[in-house]
Amino acid sequence: MDLHTGTLQAAPVRLFAGGAIRRLRREAGLGQAACAARLGLSVSYLSQLENDDRPVTAAVDAALARAFPAAWSRAQGVHLAGLAEALADPLFADLDEAPGLARAGEAAPALAQRFLRLHAAWRATEEARHMRDEALASGVSGGEGARLPWEEVRDWFHLAGNYVDPIDRAAEALADALGGADDEALARRLRDRHGVVIDTAGGEAQPLRAFDRAARRLTIDRVAPPASRRFLLAHQLAAMELDGEIAVVAAAADLRTGEARRLLAVGLANYAAGALTMPYGDFRTAARAMRHDIDRLAQRFAVSFEQACHRLSTLQRPDARGLPVFFCRVDMAGNITKRHSATRLQFARFGGACPLWIVHEAVAIPDRILVQLAETPDGVRYVSMAKGLVKPSGSFARAPRRYAVALGCEASHAAEFIYADGIDVSTGAATPIGISCRLCPRPDCDQRAFPPAERPIAVDPDVRGVVPYKVL
Repeated sequence: MDLHTGTLQAAPVRLFAGGAIRRLRREAGLGQAACAARLGLSVSYLSQLENDDRPVTAAVDAALARAFPAAWSRAQGVHLAGLAEALADPLFADLDEAPGLARAGEAAPALAQRFLRLHAAWRATEEARHMRDEALASGVSGGEGARLPWEEVRDWFHLAGNYVDPIDRAAEALADALGGADDEALARRLRDRHGVVIDTAGGEAQPLRAFDRAARRLTIDRVAPPASRRFLLAHQLAAMELDGEIAVVAAAADLRTGEARRLLAVGLANYAAGALTMPYGDFRTAARAMRHDIDRLAQRFAVSFEQACHRLSTLQRPDARGLPVFFCRVDMAGNITKRHSATRLQFARFGGACPLWIVHEAVAIPDRILVQLAETPDGVRYVSMAKGLVKPSGSFARAPRRYAVALGCEASHAAEFIYADGIDVSTGAATPIGISCRLCPRPDCDQRAFPPAERPIAVDPDVRGVVPYKVL
């Protein structure tokens, strides 16, 4: 009771953060006595804090912030941001106690962390179930054994969250050692450290990259654009300098065949090349400052539009996450050739994407950015950007590669996404999209190509709509 106003006041939150304080102390390499001295506390008081026998008072909170400013701020903020994101899941849409859970998570960080792990495990289980259901709905038989090597590798990256910590950090350290990863620095390192000679003469049927191990000669297609050339140099350097890290990750992967394991090693070298040319910390900082303006990021890091989009989808480092986005690449036939989502939107593993999604229009309109506000059947809204791209072939006899890339985020993050400017994400008209026709439950879609696998249909010979059946 406030004696001046006569109103009831909420009790102050009692913060128990023993696990976080203990981890912080150990990361700093301090014993309890040294840490207590730095904080101006007694050893017994610090021990009580670490064992959650005492809550963190305002004075202790201030002492921790002074002694370990970055680490304490991160420890305090990461689980709260994650908790807020988890509670935004439609799973909890009808949960009246959500604010109470958020308050409980603030008072007990260890509880919040366990809740987040449980929610992440549930999402992973749901995604695995979704993969099986989609395979069945699409007529893919044979279960796990029917997956092709590239499908195994694609799913491996998806289940890894599109982030590979040991390789990402090693590539970032290599970029720091090089003082930057421009063409000259990459070529010099390949030459001086590995004795590699670079040849850009090429031939009429030259592959993008070819490495002769015996002659130590790297040949790069002469018509490769500057950003592609730089990426290919980075791939070769990463494959040679991070071969140990790549081998460890590939060996631990649950893959059935040697082809899949070798394909994963190539994919990990590509991943490392992106992390080398766009180091995690610098790229994440620039992306936030530029509000994820892809053209500006591409200029800043001398990479292609697609490379910048792809790198944004890998910013999943647990203690320094980027904006949760989805990313995909779609070809002229509507096939999804690259995909990842750190949002609740998941892509179809078989067949194409929803025909109402703006990415299909972008394929036919190169070098123009299209923006769309869309809503999935679960009621979640997304802002997506799509751009059609053309990769020249260097010859009239070879058709250029045409495709589109799409990047987007949930509408709740619109303030951080420059492409949402000018869109009323809350009440504006949103395009109703789904995952794919076989999985979409919408009964009234004019663009439906197939009936949903899990919904019955009714056929009336006397009534014909856009499709010759009605979804029940």
